[in-house]
Amino acid sequence: MFMFIKGRWSKFVVIAFMLFVNVAQAQYRKGMVVCAYPDAATVGLNILKKGGNAVDAAVAVQFALAVTLPQAGNIGGGGFMVYRSAGGETNTLDYREKAPAAASANMYVDASGNIIPDKSLYTHQAAGVPGSVDGMVQAHQKYGKLKWADLVQPAIDLASKGFVVTRHLANDINSSQAQFNKLNEKGVNYFAKARAWKAGDTLFLPDLANTLIQIRDKKRAGFYNGIVAKHILNEMKAGNGLITQADLNNYRSVWRKAITGNYKSFKVITMPPPSSGGIALLQLLHSVEKYPLSRWGHNNDSTVQLVTEAERRVYADRSKYLGDPDFFKVPVDSLLNTAYVDKRMRSFNWSAATPSSAIQPGSFAGYESDQTTHFSIVDAYGNAVSITTTLNGSFGNKIFVKGAGFLLNNEMDDFSSKPGVPNMYGLVGGKANSIQPGKRMLSSMTPTIIEKDGKLFMVVGTPGGSTIITSVFETILNVVEFNQDAQQAVTSKRFHHQWLPDEIQTENDALKHPVIDILQRKGYKFKTRGNIGRVDMIVVTLDGFAGGADPRGDDTKAGW
Repeated sequence: MFMFIKGRWSKFVVIAFMLFVNVAQAQYRKGMVVCAYPDAATVGLNILKKGGNAVDAAVAVQFALAVTLPQAGNIGGGGFMVYRSAGGETNTLDYREKAPAAASANMYVDASGNIIPDKSLYTHQAAGVPGSVDGMVQAHQKYGKLKWADLVQPAIDLASKGFVVTRHLANDINSSQAQFNKLNEKGVNYFAKARAWKAGDTLFLPDLANTLIQIRDKKRAGFYNGIVAKHILNEMKAGNGLITQADLNNYRSVWRKAITGNYKSFKVITMPPPSSGGIALLQLLHSVEKYPLSRWGHNNDSTVQLVTEAERRVYADRSKYLGDPDFFKVPVDSLLNTAYVDKRMRSFNWSAATPSSAIQPGSFAGYESDQTTHFSIVDAYGNAVSITTTLNGSFGNKIFVKGAGFLLNNEMDDFSSKPGVPNMYGLVGGKANSIQPGKRMLSSMTPTIIEKDGKLFMVVGTPGGSTIITSVFETILNVVEFNQDAQQAVTSKRFHHQWLPDEIQTENDALKHPVIDILQRKGYKFKTRGNIGRVDMIVVTLDGFAGGADPRGDDTKAGW
């Protein structure tokens, strides 16, 4: 193509083009971080460059996102970590929030048995006991390499010296300012500003910096005891919240055995309950495994119909069988039994949509649950970490802990407040996910690591509430079935079905009109919505690590 470029500038044009190509197809061999905010990606990359491993970088990114991504990054929430060592060891860490000891099954229901509007969303009683700090401490103790203080300090610097606000963050803060002011009338709105926030402004969070200093110097005790705990308890007292010092003292993250399964030549390593994501993902993958998806093509009518019917059945199972395994016997083996999954798909009819009213949770012989963030990290040693962490709603319950500078979660809404009544994401649940003191609420978070031929192949996950599972599922298919590279796979338009409501939700222009017309004639209903998920992915190629950072947000990939 360069034969048409003439004159004194031809050499520079060629060089510029080659530099563009190299950037567009960047592959890194020493490590990569893909996460939801540029500053946090830089923090993680710097930790890798200092000789830290993937867990070190993950700890640093978690705390950096608590500063720069207040919509979802947090120390007041919780999450899940899936880990794979360079040698193939796998493990998962459950640092999901827990219901306070004073929680009860009917705490969000009035005397007439009706749900009290917004009580599980925008009150102090919406908050579960936070797990993020304990989770990061445990992850570091087990797998960390660098000094703890060195991993927390970058977040302190961002909070105390300030960081530049992006357009997305400015818009999100501005759209929530009325709620911040209303819900923090007797407290402090740390995002208060005389004029609207705009891209390029600097946000300083000195109280959050002081909280992080306590965590840096005292680790777990710096959050669950001492001055920070006092701030939390004062906030609970001010708003009639339920969290007590005993709740803080008793909180512990849990190491759990990973859920694993196979899809063709790939081994899938993912999160067990109380995440519903791992089981659902493996069910979905097996549901479509025997069909020629690669021949049908990405988002064509047969592909969309098959995926929709699989999603419909899996979300029905989720509503009945998934919850905290410490409180409810989750039938993991039965749900993942390939014969069971095959049986569920037999009622699938190519000629017409299966109404969700005709699909109920499956049964077994003898057998009597939008705002989250994800980051994927691979280090120079070959260790990989996939973490999804959350406050539940955007900015959690939108209530700040006065004096401590961070937001409380509203994870209690992820419980089934009343059987059959949907939560904020439209998901319904029952006894398995009912509220009980000390119980972890069900989650859709699906941090996942995939091997190919025994070697690390993919690290993936996403935020998105009820759409998390389907976003991860469809993005994996984009790579392994539709031959998309990492960036294409996370950029591709997505669709979603979750059993109830009985509709296919689609991003704008996700499906071509002929595809929609064909499926509508078969009885499928469609609803266009905004963005679905913000997937962050790393794929291992012959040339190194290739990242996919979702353009739906400020997601950034950084490697070396």
